Amino acid sequence: MTNVLLVCHANTCRSVMAHVLLEKMLDARGVNGNVRVRSGGVANHARDGMIPSLDARIVLREDDIHLAEDAFASTDLRRHREIVADAHLIVTMTQQQKEMIGAYEEAQGRPILTLHELAGEGGDVDDPFGQGEDRYRATKDEIKRCLELGVDRMLTLLDDRLLRGRKESTR
Repeated sequence: MTNVLLVCHANTCRSVMAHVLLEKMLDARGVNGNVRVRSGGVANHARDGMIPSLDARIVLREDDIHLAEDAFASTDLRRHREIVADAHLIVTMTQQQKEMIGAYEEAQGRPILTLHELAGEGGDVDDPFGQGEDRYRATKDEIKRCLELGVDRMLTLLDDRLLRGRKESTR
């Protein structure tokens, strides 16, 4: 099984939306059992056990994702470096988060891309926190578009990485 780690500041908005949207896309491709999606936050205000944002849960319903308040709890990656160490690919919402997670010893040697880089673009996915449902909807749509553009590249990166790892372990 391969692990994809999605990262944002607190793991209550952007990475939550990316997490469940990616799981849905992988399931539609029939590969969800082979790829484990994880997510977490890297900011100082990230905490374990926070619930997903209400606005994030509301706009996800438009994609037929009904995320209950207690169905997901945030993860503070500063405290759970083993999740970083287990990741085969790390995808962040911003360049700043890419730099923050890239500084972790456990991230060394792992590919780290922003979501826009995964999609073949530049830019950051800005935080919608506190900006209302319309801003969350726009952010969800941006995340979904980037994932749709990048999911095949992601699967190729994971396949290549796993094949390389198998070859190295048989030497």
